[in-house]
Amino acid sequence: MPRRLNLLATGAACLLAAGAAQAETITVGLSADVTTFDPATISSRDNSNIARHIFGTLQTIDGEGNVQNDLATGLEITEDGTGYIYTLQEGLTCHDGEPLTAEDAAYTFNRAADPANAFTGNTPGFVFSSIGFQNAEALDDLRVQINIERKNPIAFGLIAEVLIHCKDSYEAMSNDEAVSNPIGSGAYRMAEWNRGSSVVLEAVDESLTFDTIVWRIIPEASTRAAELIAGNVDIITNVAPDQMDVINASGSAEVNPIQGTRRMYVGFNLSDTMAMEPGGDAIQDADVRRALQYAVDVPTICRQLLNFECERMTGIVNPPNANQSLEPYPYDPELAEQLLDEAGWPRGEDGTRFSIAFQAGQGRYLNDVSVVQAITQYLEDVGLDVDLQIMEWSSVYIPLIRERNAGPLYFIGSGGALWSPLYDMTDLARVDSGTNYTHWDDPRWFDRWEDISNATTPEETRQIVDEMLQVFYDDGPWLHLYFQPDFYGVSNRIDWTPRPDEKVYLFNAGLN
Repeated sequence: MPRRLNLLATGAACLLAAGAAQAETITVGLSADVTTFDPATISSRDNSNIARHIFGTLQTIDGEGNVQNDLATGLEITEDGTGYIYTLQEGLTCHDGEPLTAEDAAYTFNRAADPANAFTGNTPGFVFSSIGFQNAEALDDLRVQINIERKNPIAFGLIAEVLIHCKDSYEAMSNDEAVSNPIGSGAYRMAEWNRGSSVVLEAVDESLTFDTIVWRIIPEASTRAAELIAGNVDIITNVAPDQMDVINASGSAEVNPIQGTRRMYVGFNLSDTMAMEPGGDAIQDADVRRALQYAVDVPTICRQLLNFECERMTGIVNPPNANQSLEPYPYDPELAEQLLDEAGWPRGEDGTRFSIAFQAGQGRYLNDVSVVQAITQYLEDVGLDVDLQIMEWSSVYIPLIRERNAGPLYFIGSGGALWSPLYDMTDLARVDSGTNYTHWDDPRWFDRWEDISNATTPEETRQIVDEMLQVFYDDGPWLHLYFQPDFYGVSNRIDWTPRPDEKVYLFNAGLN
């Protein structure tokens, strides 16, 4: 018999009927632009934050890591652990007025996985590669079964990230048309998209406080702060350190800080293509990668550029779930130079060991330009000739990241979670995972996923996890930085609590 997981329903984001108009608008100022509203191509957090208001999910994980129902009323898992059967709420309706059934849910999964579509967003590139998605099938009008390759202890949490959309409308559109015409199943529908400027959503759910959400794209940090203080926006993301005191002294808003779960790192792109680029051959050597860990003073970057005290990451997993035996790499440039010498990359007559390109996007992360400039200086101090290339975030840098072509060095942050170490680790579930931007292929890591699948106790799983994290620490493809703190500016008129995972959800936002 299948195992049944029944959860308290939080109310489906998809509604039985359109509600009466509300009287309030909430405006959010974002630092980065959005590029698509096709659920299968969304790959950035700001983009998915908006889309999550348009599209429902089968279940959802709240800020404390608890599973809650959304479109579904419950979940059963087959005895072999490879079939996830969700029962939908009755009477759900898509934004096109058609009933939402299990067929729509199955279509959502199968469309994203169809190789003919060549989608590279979060759903196919992260979720599906992590769970070994096989196919989805409608068992009847209300039950959809998601089939995965093998037992996976966190598959339910990954499936909860898939945005459900509506078959009839999407079959009638081309993939290009789907980018700007979302037909959702969520609490809001898209009313207007002014590319590069704003997105306006209108409520479908009459129980929500805000009938309109306006998402404004405001790349400049000081402008976001000024708009918040003036009352033109209600929430802003990525408050810059030099704007915090100004906001807190304004009397109209305050900064809400929270320790985030996003893992900031410098990636080493180890692909065969990058190995042909200057410096790409050097970083193929784990000894070189290890030497560079000692070259960067991460706590000083946090303190001086981000306005917070941090302990450096030891790897890919957030601190509560990390390998507790590992100590952060200390800042030791003399040791970095010694190890680079020993690895066969001594300084030349001009003082340079090797040249290498370092790519980064601009405006997405907290004080990101200053951070990458500091990292560049630290690397140059130990003899690297670094070509720092700072790019526009959404249209230039993200395509490079999505295609796994950034590098040889690149700066990025990967969203994390506190509810399982395996969630953080699934960025590298497979060598060909869409989120394995490094092309790292160490079998001491990738062969262990089958061991995790076959583990029978939490203790056995934990031992495997710790062994994998030791490999990642010693020879992995990330130069470890910090877990990014999140600073939100919030108007005094708004009652809203930020989450640690950067998910800006406004369903429970209210007025003071």
